[in-house]
Amino acid sequence: MPRQVDHAGRRRLIAEAVCRLADERGLEGVTLRDVARRAQVSMGAVQRCFRTKEEMLVFALGHIGEQVNERVRARLVRSPAQSAGTALGHAATEVSLLREEHRAEARVWLAFVAQAAVNEALASTLKANYAALQEAFTRLIAEAGEGATRAVDSDSDTDGNDVRPDPRLDARTLLALADGLTAHVLIGHLTREEAQDVLHAHLAGLWERPVRPSRTR
Repeated sequence: MPRQVDHAGRRRLIAEAVCRLADERGLEGVTLRDVARRAQVSMGAVQRCFRTKEEMLVFALGHIGEQVNERVRARLVRSPAQSAGTALGHAATEVSLLREEHRAEARVWLAFVAQAAVNEALASTLKANYAALQEAFTRLIAEAGEGATRAVDSDSDTDGNDVRPDPRLDARTLLALADGLTAHVLIGHLTREEAQDVLHAHLAGLWERPVRPSRTR
């Protein structure tokens, strides 16, 4: 009987080879031939999985995003009783790729971000990944903020205008901060410890800020 091929597993194997080569050489140094050699498969096997180099890069980018999302989910599963604020902190830390063991992944991620500026297919994949993370952050921020807003006697001004913080805006801000910290640590502007301090200070500020009445003109 002919041997059955695990195409999903082979695609992941190829994606991991792409990431290792991108870490060593940048995306411009990734070729189908070198990917095949690094993944220890034939050129034909690579071409059966991916019709073009761009298709292969798009899949590899999605593979990185899924790895990050899986780590976020795993942190939440390991501590189901944790508060939404604590869960948000864990998720933001995973997204920012600040740990030493994620340094190579951070280099590859930023290489893809740079290439996405001139490649619409990569940009679309990045936007979808960011959108999923933003929704997760929004949900956690809204949940964590419920208790704080209930404790405030007045969360609207005399005209009845709602002045509670906007979880979606807060999620966008946090995601942009976490993503930016990745670059600042990689280039040496911040140490991992300094970046963690920045992230923790921002998270603490989400729950400690006062509720102010809105101003109408």
